[in-house]
Amino acid sequence: MSIDDDLEPQHPANQKIFEAVNIEALSVEEMRKYIEHAKQEILRTEAEIQSRQSLRGDADSLFKK
Repeated sequence: MSIDDDLEPQHPANQKIFEAVNIEALSVEEMRKYIEHAKQEILRTEAEIQSRQSLRGDADSLFKK
């Protein structure tokens, strides 16, 4: 087991398969809302990645002397 294993969710319920949205069935306004939602999810995900990387850097600096 590596240090990276502690940073990643291991429970099978956490393993998501993301399905494509049938955009052909959406109106133009629905597509705009979908795009905005996707952009917000990207920002939220990037912030979480940054947080985890920061925590790892803090842990690495603590244990490397």
